[in-house]
Amino acid sequence: MADLPEHLRYAPTHEWVALEDDTIVRVGITDFAQQALGDLVYLQLPEVGRKVSAGEQCAVVESVKTASDLFSPVTGTVISFNELLLDEPEQVNENPYQAWLFCIKADNPIELNTLMSASEYQAKQED
Repeated sequence: MADLPEHLRYAPTHEWVALEDDTIVRVGITDFAQQALGDLVYLQLPEVGRKVSAGEQCAVVESVKTASDLFSPVTGTVISFNELLLDEPEQVNENPYQAWLFCIKADNPIELNTLMSASEYQAKQED
């Protein structure tokens, strides 16, 4: 598995999360996820203003192999999504830790503590 950025937190469902400030979290998918999916061809991202709960299905990524649901890592409100990826979803394959998908204003950022560190996520993938 490629080196995992240490500053990110990781969900068991293969989303990564970066805390941008006290309450804003940026969400993407891990290198492990994009490799398992293969070449991405379509993204269905959540609408701005949508309220999501931690663990709720909120987006879909489609590849040449399959479609996969993405889940919100925290409870809050979607405040933006990466419009560039709608026309170029392959950017996620090229650089999964730079190609963020959407941002959430977290209701309770303490929920990030339930997510895995890079070493915990890597150990889970090696099981």
